[in-house]
Amino acid sequence: MGALVAKAAAGDNAAPLSISEISALLKRTVEDQFGFVRLRGELSGVKQAASGHLYCCLKDDKAVIDGVMWRGGAQRLAFRPEDGIEVIATGKLTTYPGRSKYQIVIETMEIAGEGALLALLEKLRARLAAEGLFAPERKRVLPFLPHVIGVVTSPTGAVIRDILHRLADRFPSRVLVWPVLVQGEGAAQQIANAVRGFSAMTPDGPAPRPDLVPDLVIVARGGGSIEDLWSFNEEIVVRAVAESRIPVISAVGHETDTTLCDYAADRRAPTPTAAAEMAVPVRAELQGQLDELALRKRRCALRPVTLGRERLEARMQRLPKPETILAAKAQKLDELSERLRRALQDEARGKRERLQAIAAKLSLPLLRHRIQASRERLERVGLARGLLVRRWGLARDSLAPMARVLPQLDPRLPLRRGYALVTDNEGRALTSRERAARESALTLEFRDGKLAVTVSSGGGEHSAPAPSPRKVPRSRVGESRQGDLF
Repeated sequence: MGALVAKAAAGDNAAPLSISEISALLKRTVEDQFGFVRLRGELSGVKQAASGHLYCCLKDDKAVIDGVMWRGGAQRLAFRPEDGIEVIATGKLTTYPGRSKYQIVIETMEIAGEGALLALLEKLRARLAAEGLFAPERKRVLPFLPHVIGVVTSPTGAVIRDILHRLADRFPSRVLVWPVLVQGEGAAQQIANAVRGFSAMTPDGPAPRPDLVPDLVIVARGGGSIEDLWSFNEEIVVRAVAESRIPVISAVGHETDTTLCDYAADRRAPTPTAAAEMAVPVRAELQGQLDELALRKRRCALRPVTLGRERLEARMQRLPKPETILAAKAQKLDELSERLRRALQDEARGKRERLQAIAAKLSLPLLRHRIQASRERLERVGLARGLLVRRWGLARDSLAPMARVLPQLDPRLPLRRGYALVTDNEGRALTSRERAARESALTLEFRDGKLAVTVSSGGGEHSAPAPSPRKVPRSRVGESRQGDLF
């Protein structure tokens, strides 16, 4: 029967253990027995603590074991742990005395086989598709002829050389390479940063370089297994490509390889070489198209001229010939010429006959008779010399007053008394201030010569001061003074 108070029995060497002691014994036993184990199971209850540690459960269809992965190992994971993923975890078993349970401290975690990897890929694709990242209406049209092409790829691989070679063959373009890792730890973060870095480049940025701002981005990588291409399936890369401000061409792997980056990009290229062909057109083909368009333009410009020439020729054929139009006029000209010739002949004949009749009257005896008759009539008139002298004297007496007045009418006579004659450029005398003001230059003629002056136009009319009246000397008493004709 059990006692109320525990007492040590005689010969009993099994001292009671404390809970801490038994927990420590169990912990030491488990860790010594299972220092290194590899477990395969499905993740469940995955939780990322604020400290960075990862807590989860590994289960199969019959059992469950807790697992923990410290922050350093969780940061090195090549994938994002999610519920339902079948993984292979490597670590050691230990116990957690605080809850009296055992757990595995995971050092590395890998996806258990390609099938599990594809299942994870499909799950991630469905979740991102539900968010609309792969919607066709989000796809943008690629620029026809990009000025700068940004390439996100490894700088040492064959991919960048293939792209540059293909671009040089088709249309030489400016290429800006952002070197990144394309597989392994940290590759996804570098690829996402590169895509976002190209989108952040603007002409008005901190260091504006408009000639270095790409208007097309190519994300490229060569072929490989699904594990090699897994960086392009990471959610961080897919979101960076979907959020890019610049159109993106995804050229990851070969034609049969498909990644989530291909779904998020604006265009998918089967190979990096094909991406270069999508990026730029063929320069020779463009030149040929331009030549053809120029030829069509010339033909379109010359077509109206050709049609007009054809219409003109057709109308010219319907017009009468020039000789037919001028035939009637030429005949009339010939008729008038003949009539003119006959009229001239008749006129000359009439004048000749008249001249002959007048010449018949001008015989020498008849002329002598007329001279004698004229001399006799002259003698009968009786023009005495005294009569002619008297007539001449009367005419001279009538002209003498005019001769005395004529010198006084000379316009230059007042110049001797200090007056001046004002004329314009053409020598016409000016008698009023208004006419003189309209001229740009005047000529003043004095007694001893001429002087050219320029008329200056003022703001208003200025009247010249009235000349002081001349003092007329009084005539002496009894002295006669001849009057002035002016």
